[in-house]
Amino acid sequence: MHTEDTYAADDWLGIPTPLETARQHALLLENEVAELNLQLRAARENIYKLVRLHAAAVHDRDEAVVRVRSKAAEATQHRHRNRVIELEASCEFLRRTNEDLRRQIPVGAWRR
Repeated sequence: MHTEDTYAADDWLGIPTPLETARQHALLLENEVAELNLQLRAARENIYKLVRLHAAAVHDRDEAVVRVRSKAAEATQHRHRNRVIELEASCEFLRRTNEDLRRQIPVGAWRR
C-alpha cells in the first residue's frame, strides 16, 4: 500500500510517474534523433555541393593551366621568331659591311 500512496502523492503534487518520465525521455530522444537526421541530410547535401564545386574548380584550373602553357609556348615562339629576325638582319648588315670592305681592298693587295 505504501507504493500506491506514493503514486497518489506524486499525482497530487504534479510529479510524473517513472513510466511518464520514461515516455517523456523517449519522446525527447526521438525528437533529437529526428533533428540529427535532418542535420545529417543537410550536411550530406552540403558535402555533395562542395564536391561538385571542387570538381568544377579542378576542371577550371586544368583549363587555365592549358591556356597558360599555350600562351607561354606562343610567347616563346614569338621571342624566337623575333630573335631570328634580329639575327637575319644582323647577318645581312655584316654581309653588306663585308662586301663594302672587299670593294675597298685593291685587287692585287691581298696576294703580296
